[in-house]
Amino acid sequence: MTTVFIIIAAYFVFGIALYFFQERIIFQSKRLPQDHQFKFDQPFTEKNIRYDDETNFNMIEFSVKDDSIAKGIVLYFHGNKENVNHYAKYAINFTKNGYEVWMPDYPGYGKSTGKISEEILYQESMLVYNLAREKYKPQQIIIYGRSLGTGIAARLAGIKDCKKLILETPYKNFPALLHHYLWMYPISWKQKYKMPTYQYLQNVKVPVTIFHGTNDEIIPYKKTIELKKVLKNGDEFISIEKGRHNNLNDFDLFHQKLDSLLR
Repeated sequence: MTTVFIIIAAYFVFGIALYFFQERIIFQSKRLPQDHQFKFDQPFTEKNIRYDDETNFNMIEFSVKDDSIAKGIVLYFHGNKENVNHYAKYAINFTKNGYEVWMPDYPGYGKSTGKISEEILYQESMLVYNLAREKYKPQQIIIYGRSLGTGIAARLAGIKDCKKLILETPYKNFPALLHHYLWMYPISWKQKYKMPTYQYLQNVKVPVTIFHGTNDEIIPYKKTIELKKVLKNGDEFISIEKGRHNNLNDFDLFHQKLDSLLR
């Protein structure tokens, strides 16, 4: 009886902890001091977007060598790790093809401030898009989402005009993803964050390309492949054989296809 009680108690204690600490589990951010000086291997400028008294979105804008011949812009919504320092190395994939890249950090990431929530992530993406529209036409704007950022990118592409949407290692929605790992808990009512990529994709009118590795250890391939059901004629789902969650950039197929999309 004592053993059964301990197991039941542990179940409830762990479940309660999951609810109250889910932000820490999902958003594995790394803050930077406000006087931090970014250093990257390619030209960039730093911008701060004031949202309210508490919230400031810090963003890095990577430029092409000759800004006067830029073909357009990639709005890059990164994953849940650290901050823009962790993802800056991928900007070259786009700048070498003539696209400048804007990478905003989410609240609590890098030098961005404020309290994170699903709604504030969407609001940030809208502000970034509106700034891009001051410089570029919709047919010059590519929206790109990686991992956590795929839900943000899909929502934005479903309500704002752009050239195309590219998603790297997306998920169907957060509850479905967490249920894969925590099947023993009623995730649907415990989960604050929904991020329904599956739903948002149904509103996207522009071409969509999805990249996903068959050996993804974080967002299972068998779960993501369900997104094929809502893709339109002409949309693409690129499977990277033996690709994992964080190494698609190491595969020739990934670069060949991405380059062809950006030409």
